[in-house]
Amino acid sequence: MKKYKTILLGCLAVSPFFFTSCEKEEIPEGNVNPENNGWVLVWSDEFNTPTEDNRPDPSKWTYELGASGFGNDELQNYTNKEKNASYTTYNGEGCLKITALKDGDGATYSSARIKTEGLFEIRYGRIEARLILPYGPGLWPAFWMLGNNYSTEGWPGCGEIDIMENKGYQPNIVSSALHMPGRYSGNPVTQTFGFQDKRFDTDFHVFAIEWDETKIDFFVDDILYKRVNAADVTDGEWVFDHPFFIILNVAVGGTFGGKPTDNTTFPQTMYIDYVRAYKKNDKTLIIVNPPSENDGNTDDEGGSDEGGDTDEGNEDGDGEDNPGGEDNPDDEGEKEDISSGGSINDWNHNEEDKGRVDTDIE
Repeated sequence: MKKYKTILLGCLAVSPFFFTSCEKEEIPEGNVNPENNGWVLVWSDEFNTPTEDNRPDPSKWTYELGASGFGNDELQNYTNKEKNASYTTYNGEGCLKITALKDGDGATYSSARIKTEGLFEIRYGRIEARLILPYGPGLWPAFWMLGNNYSTEGWPGCGEIDIMENKGYQPNIVSSALHMPGRYSGNPVTQTFGFQDKRFDTDFHVFAIEWDETKIDFFVDDILYKRVNAADVTDGEWVFDHPFFIILNVAVGGTFGGKPTDNTTFPQTMYIDYVRAYKKNDKTLIIVNPPSENDGNTDDEGGSDEGGDTDEGNEDGDGEDNPGGEDNPDDEGEKEDISSGGSINDWNHNEEDKGRVDTDIE
C-alpha cells in the first residue's frame, strides 16, 4: 500500500527558515528501497574499490576541465587531479570525494566536475546519489543531468535536470530545477526542499528522480517533494524524451550562491557514497560506450579555458553550456543499447529572477 504525503503548494507563508505554501496536493511517497517498487538496477558506481591511481573509474566517469567561469562567474579551475576527485572512506564506508581547494592551481580555487557523458546515458528511470554536501558561503555543489544532444540542439534545447543543488550557506535546504525552451535561465521549473532539524553537510542523504515519458518526480531521502507533469508545463517545451548523462560537481562562487567570504574555510568536500540508475519498463533506453582516448582521464590537466564545457548549465538559471565537443557520444565508440525494447557556453544564472519556487520543510 502506498503512503501519501501532503505537500503544500501555492500561496506563501513565512517561517524563520523558509517559505512554504497553503494549497494541498496529495502525492505518493517514495519507497526506501527502489527495488521493492519494481525498479531494476542497470548501472551504478558504489565507490568501494579504489582504482590504481585513486581517481574516478575511467570506464564510468570523465571530466570537465578548465577555468572559464562557465557563464556563471564561477571562480574554480576544474581539474582531473587526485587532489580534487579521489576515493576515500567516510565512517568506514568507501566513497568518492570531490574537493574544492584554495590552492591557486590555474585559478584561485580548484575543484572537479565528473560526468558520464559518452560512457553511460539513460532515458527514463530512477537516478539517485547518496551524498554529504560541503558547507560555507560561495560553495555550490550539484548533482544533475544534461541531454546528450546538446551538440546539435544547444542549451536549453537539450534539456537539463537539476536533481540537487545547494547554496553552501544554507546547509538544510536544497533545490531542484528543470530547464527547457521557454523555461530556463532565471525562469526554470524549480522548487526547494529543506529540513528543520537536519543538515545536508553532516550526514548522507539520498537525492533522486523518477522519470518517465509523462513526468519527473524529485525526492530527498525518498520523500517525494516535487512532481512535474509534462502536460502541466504549458509555457515551456518538454524536451525530456531522449538520453541524458549524469554530472556531479562542486563549484566555487557563481551567481547561484555568491562568492566565498572570510568565513568560508577550505578544503571543502562533497562525499559520494554511490550513484545508481534503475529501470522499470521497456521504455527505458540505456546507452553504454567504452572510454575514448580523449576523455580527460589520462593527463593531469585543467587551468585553461579550453576543453570541456564553457558553461555549467546546472543551476537555477543558466545560459548555454558548451562542453567543447569533448566526449561527444555521437563521435566515438559504438553505442550498445542494453535496454529491453526500448554549444553550451553561457549558463547565465539570474538569482533575482529565479522562477517558481515552493519550499517544503520537513
